[in-house]
Amino acid sequence: MKNNMDKYFITGIGTDVGKTVASAIVVKALNADYWKPVQAGDLGYSDTHKVKAMVNDDKTVFHDNAYALKTPMSPHAAAEIDGQEIDLKNIKTPKSENPLVIEGAGGLLVPLNDKDVIADLIQTDDKIILVSRHYLGSINHTLLSLEYLKQKGFTRIGLIFSGNEHPTTESIILSKTKAKFIGRINEENDFNPLIIDKYANQFRENLIKL
Repeated sequence: MKNNMDKYFITGIGTDVGKTVASAIVVKALNADYWKPVQAGDLGYSDTHKVKAMVNDDKTVFHDNAYALKTPMSPHAAAEIDGQEIDLKNIKTPKSENPLVIEGAGGLLVPLNDKDVIADLIQTDDKIILVSRHYLGSINHTLLSLEYLKQKGFTRIGLIFSGNEHPTTESIILSKTKAKFIGRINEENDFNPLIIDKYANQFRENLIKL
């Protein structure tokens, strides 16, 4: 599964924290390809469709899901409803001449099957971007996620904050961890291609340095 391309694995401290918007920004910033290995639910307007609409760039290749499941549930449960079982051997990283942005599903410990979780999709040469959204309890969830990644031996970890600035939350997280601050995605009325391009320009240098 290894090759010479740069791979950025986008994960979050939970669900609905802004991973898809962050993925679109990273795709645009790096002129990267996009891949969502496991999609559960919303197949008519999936995360791949959403990123494609936000990026609006014909240079980006959008790779097919390894598993496209019908039910918007945890992948292990959605697969069971579809009469499938997710097997990591069937999830093969697509080859690309561009950097590749890989978007996870939910948080790091979301189950894929009885033994594997989303974190098991992350390869040793991946750069990891954790998306943290501000809510009561998000400090704990962010620190736990970062601690888990460090225990697994990952060192190239960047952090994107999602939501309007919350200085006390952000400062304590950054002071307690060695995660590199990539940037903040503020609340926006619409994440259209112009807005995505604005953030891409802001984040590009930090992404390249990760």
